Amino acid sequence: MAALEKPSHRLEYGLTPDAKAMSQPANKPAAPHVTNFIRNIVEADLAGGAYADRRWGGKPGGAQTHASAAVDPAKIRTRFPPEPNGYLHFGHAKSICLNFGLARDYNGACHMRFDDTNPEKEEQEYVDSILAAVKWLGFGWNNCGDDNLYYASDYFGFMYEAAENLINAGHAYVDQQTAEEMRANRGTLKEPGRDSPWRDRPREESLELFHDMRDGKHADGALVLRAKIDMASPNINLRDPAIYRIKRAEHHRTGNTWCIYPMYTYAHPIEDALERITHSICTLEFEDQRPFYDWLLEKLAEGNMLARPLPKQIEFARLNLSYVVLSKRKLIQLVEEKHVSGWDDPRMPTLVAARRRGYTPEGFRAFAERIGVAKGDSWIDYATLEDCMREHLNEIAPRRIAVLDPVKLLIDNYPDAQEEECQAPNHPQKPDLGKRAVPFSKELWIEREDFMQTPSKGYFRLFPGNKVRLRYGFVIECSGYDAATDTVHCTYDPETKSGTPGSDKVKVKGNIHWVSARHAYAAEVRLYDRLFSAEHPGAGDRDFLLDLNPDSVKTITAQLEPALKDAQAEERFQFERHGYFVADLRDSKPGTPVFNRAVTLRDAWQK
Repeated sequence: MAALEKPSHRLEYGLTPDAKAMSQPANKPAAPHVTNFIRNIVEADLAGGAYADRRWGGKPGGAQTHASAAVDPAKIRTRFPPEPNGYLHFGHAKSICLNFGLARDYNGACHMRFDDTNPEKEEQEYVDSILAAVKWLGFGWNNCGDDNLYYASDYFGFMYEAAENLINAGHAYVDQQTAEEMRANRGTLKEPGRDSPWRDRPREESLELFHDMRDGKHADGALVLRAKIDMASPNINLRDPAIYRIKRAEHHRTGNTWCIYPMYTYAHPIEDALERITHSICTLEFEDQRPFYDWLLEKLAEGNMLARPLPKQIEFARLNLSYVVLSKRKLIQLVEEKHVSGWDDPRMPTLVAARRRGYTPEGFRAFAERIGVAKGDSWIDYATLEDCMREHLNEIAPRRIAVLDPVKLLIDNYPDAQEEECQAPNHPQKPDLGKRAVPFSKELWIEREDFMQTPSKGYFRLFPGNKVRLRYGFVIECSGYDAATDTVHCTYDPETKSGTPGSDKVKVKGNIHWVSARHAYAAEVRLYDRLFSAEHPGAGDRDFLLDLNPDSVKTITAQLEPALKDAQAEERFQFERHGYFVADLRDSKPGTPVFNRAVTLRDAWQK
């Protein structure tokens, strides 16, 4: 069997193409994990020695590749196998964390594999974005001594030979029924299917026709290669499923080398076996396909095409997240109809969008750990994901001051030309991060909600005659409001500066934040919220677009403390009192960052 070559690859967002850089982060210890039924299966297999003698030839291949090789250094092998026909979403993050996490925790290897068997919908753009997303989440595929980046298209030659093996063994035949005839003869859940009139054609004839299919002698759809299993099976997936079809389409990697392509349900188990995967973890919709998965691998192992032990398919429940749609069809509709600005619009549930929004890889990993793995479907509240992001951002985000809805505050008794500095902690829970100087002057910006001419009951902030503390600064007393200039007036007590002796001599109930108008940085800030206002968009056959949240984004000009002007793209901060923000990855420029709100300080969607 010819060696299966691994192609070179590149990543976007500045990630290095050096394969060595794809290894697991060396300085990140694995977090303690909660057990689940998949881990129980893995641990039982390891304890029972199910894969103790499994061999690995250093690259994917058939039985001969691994026959005389050493015992596999990877205790288990898992894989993350996306089709490169779109951008990864939150559901993929769960699968990535599960598969790569299992390999990490059980001294194994997780393969990064592209199931690129459908040439009409696949593009290199998606390949690059998927690689970048997996790396961004903190996982790599360079483990157990190998660069485990693979493509199903590298196995097309083997898959073709495997199909010939099935034909010669009497397990496959070329059918020339039309698609409508095949559909009519397939039967229903209550009625068995009917045999194709071509089911018993001589093996030699099927083999010759299969060669003709490969050589482009027949039109698209004219012939199809089918597995010969059982047209009366109660599992419709075993009623002679199609395994090869004619499709004249240019492939993004193999070009026009092939005009026939394997069906996904045929290709996927072969890919797993060639790569010596031990635990092939799929979502529940593949449960009914497992009998064909096992049938196919067993027949090819009997034909000396594949090495034992064979992979084991395990199904788990996909991610169902409230206030989100993860259907690829619906996501495409959102983009194409311009309900969002693109796949990386920070309101989208894609990983490229989450990165722009300011979500963190650590937050996603914590989310995957918190929701766990189950066999049955259930709904996860979007607030759970937001809480995971808040918890991590609270740990890492330095504090800064931002006034999002500014109104001018004039300190009438403060000298016009005077300036001074106030000291603010970079992180109140981490004194080792020190303090920073925040400039103070006669004119300040404060939040409009921090002033009321006629205060409501229980209002302790600024109103005529009331005193408050300017956070990190002085105690002030409001003296009035000038509607003509939209300016609040006050006086300050110079003996009450925070951090100075006697600063607490005046007791006040209100504490408001501010920025110096003379020094502030006026920046574009985008206040993102959930894209949908309904918990289950489109429920009950409702048009999901009717559930779009009209307030999912608001763009404002905010006044920020001057230190934020130097923020670098993807640098995250807590804007005090407001939430967690990030300098936009795409639109920020040196000296003019644009900020996106990642998540508010508290859940605003509590029921």
